Amino acid sequence: MGRLVQNHSTHIEGLINWLKKIAESNNIKTITPASLAKTNGKGEKLLLKVTVKTREGYKLLARKGKLVQEVFVVTDLDENEIKEMIKKTTPKTNRRKKG
Repeated sequence: MGRLVQNHSTHIEGLINWLKKIAESNNIKTITPASLAKTNGKGEKLLLKVTVKTREGYKLLARKGKLVQEVFVVTDLDENEIKEMIKKTTPKTNRRKKG
């Protein structure tokens, strides 16, 4: 089980709960939410996507509304496995309705 580092007082709403689910995996060592910034986007749903491979794992970007937050994940998983884990742990309120 991985460790979720909370060193900032502000996070995108709903992000911490999502990251806690991801951190439950035995293949995740550490998850660290980083800087929070404003952007021009308008997406209402919380999204998390893999952007860059780092030495120890991956940098992800979380987006919701006009906010974007970097998230660093230390893991041995490859990019496809991380993407699949993100997909499996997506909060139900974010999932699109079928039909």
